[in-house]
Amino acid sequence: MSDQRPLRTPSANELPWVFEAILFVSDEPQPLAALARAVGVSEAAARKALTQLAADYEARGLRLLEDGQKYQLGAAPEYAPYIDAFLGTGPGQKLSRAALETLTIIAYRQPCTRAEIEAIRGVNSDRHVALLEQRGLIEQAGTGDGPGRPKLYRTTIRFLEHFGIRSPKDLPPLPEEPQPEVVQAEI
Repeated sequence: MSDQRPLRTPSANELPWVFEAILFVSDEPQPLAALARAVGVSEAAARKALTQLAADYEARGLRLLEDGQKYQLGAAPEYAPYIDAFLGTGPGQKLSRAALETLTIIAYRQPCTRAEIEAIRGVNSDRHVALLEQRGLIEQAGTGDGPGRPKLYRTTIRFLEHFGIRSPKDLPPLPEEPQPEVVQAEI
């Protein structure tokens, strides 16, 4: 016989704090469906409560990170130097220019295949994709429909933490490419 009583559904006002508690004790990012199921609410109600939680964190040291599929609590990026000083850690290893190019392509085009990355960069990117995957900045997001069913890559919650953004939607817009001037020859 179990000592656990059936859970009551939290009120709409209480729901953001219930999610805060769940995310606080979670070691891994949590999918919206799992959060909604855990408290017995719809995904729409869960999303609304998480949006409220994110807004409540704006003036605090925490942020609600979401990558479009999963949610996690993280520190506000402006406080990273204080956290590093407390933990005795310095800035992590830097990414090379080529690795940053590869990561940028994945971030803006996700999900994308290695062939798409290489078509844009014009060089083999196997090593950089492996490095980014090893550092937890990207992950496999399924397989493509093309020949050989290529792996699709997308960014992770760790990517969001590393670059101090809450969602891939918060990436700055890409600069527009300058249009070549059309020169009219005189006849």
